[in-house]
Amino acid sequence: MRKLRSVWLGELPLKEAFWTWAITIGLAVNLTTSILFLALISADRPWAALFLEYGPSVPYNVLAVVGVWRAASHYQGPAAHADLARIATLSVMLLLTVT
Repeated sequence: MRKLRSVWLGELPLKEAFWTWAITIGLAVNLTTSILFLALISADRPWAALFLEYGPSVPYNVLAVVGVWRAASHYQGPAAHADLARIATLSVMLLLTVT
């Protein structure tokens, strides 16, 4: 729980916030919920599928975007890297949320 708080507050280094929390864990969460969604739709359980698809993934995607955005504001390296991390995270999370 402490680590999630650190992500949310942007206390992690940008590299960790982006590569670990947004890309690696973000893709795992979204892929898992998508597979479960398809399984539940196949089992004719549309409400459970809808809840399982968006219940965990949307809050996680918001956490990842906010965490990367805040971590980027503390980044000491080139501003272009911080901006690219923000744009990439926002784009990927929007894409994963909508599809």
